[in-house]
Amino acid sequence: MSLAAAMTLNFVPGLFYRGARLGCVNLLLSYSDGCKANCAFCGLASQRVTEKGRGSFIRVPWRFYPTDEIIDAIKKAPNHVNRVCISMITHPKSRRDVISICEKITKETPLAVSLLITPTLLNRDDLVAMKEAGAERIGVAVDAATEDLFVKLRGKPVKGPHDWNKYWKVYEQSLEIFGMGMAGVHLICGIGETEQEMVSAIARAKRMGGSTHLFSFFPEQGSAMQSVSPPPIGTYRRIQLARWLIDNDKIDTESLTFDDQGRILGFEIGANEFEEAIKTGHPFETSGCPGPDGKVACNRPYGNEKPGPNIRNFPFTPETEDIDQVRSEMFKYE
Repeated sequence: MSLAAAMTLNFVPGLFYRGARLGCVNLLLSYSDGCKANCAFCGLASQRVTEKGRGSFIRVPWRFYPTDEIIDAIKKAPNHVNRVCISMITHPKSRRDVISICEKITKETPLAVSLLITPTLLNRDDLVAMKEAGAERIGVAVDAATEDLFVKLRGKPVKGPHDWNKYWKVYEQSLEIFGMGMAGVHLICGIGETEQEMVSAIARAKRMGGSTHLFSFFPEQGSAMQSVSPPPIGTYRRIQLARWLIDNDKIDTESLTFDDQGRILGFEIGANEFEEAIKTGHPFETSGCPGPDGKVACNRPYGNEKPGPNIRNFPFTPETEDIDQVRSEMFKYE
């Protein structure tokens, strides 16, 4: 489980910066022989050697615990925890295990379960089995905004097995089986795409009936992209706002203007509506699966940056000082 989940469930001591509270227990299937994929940006890439019993994924360390111990801890979780997310990796046992563990958690705990799936291993019948096992929502980590980038970073050039069309097909099937709005696409900002290309991928996910869970690239030590910098903060703020406006049906891609480098220059939306979106702070909060109150449960505190003043995905509603900082960052161009 993630370090944040281990802290929240009292497996390890620790405090969250600015009193953030985790809403979703993030679990990751793990095997002694590791992940069989080799994505260039991932800390779990098959060519990376990690310390036994630990690994880094989405910036934070993950520690191994027996499933039954985790379930017992979930039963005693604080009230602000209202979801579990189980992430597959590319491993032949992962398909079977994610279904059995999902079924066990849904039977023994009251929390809703999301599954972050590996389309490379799955077919339609597997998705049906996941729903029958009690999964409520599906996440598909497409990650790259364009097919060329996907192939370059996740396909044959890096000795990876993943296929762009298969990922989008399984996302489509997930929406058919779990229902419109019950599946989301993960996209990572800052791995080589332009802002315009990222907006196009976000809009595609929305048109198909789901939404986007947005991540800011963070270089994982030992990965092929360990020396690549995170995206400029201005880029990320503009993409965050565009994603929120698109996913909430307030604009489409025609409502955005871009420069010759594919950077967002403007949002064609009413001044009052634009101001209100920024003032709420919601576009700059972590995007992910919601809890029963409709607010994001999978808030992944500091999964995109180190705890400190430069928060990229706010794991809580930004305060007035945070909004002022966001405003100053929104139209920085580097």
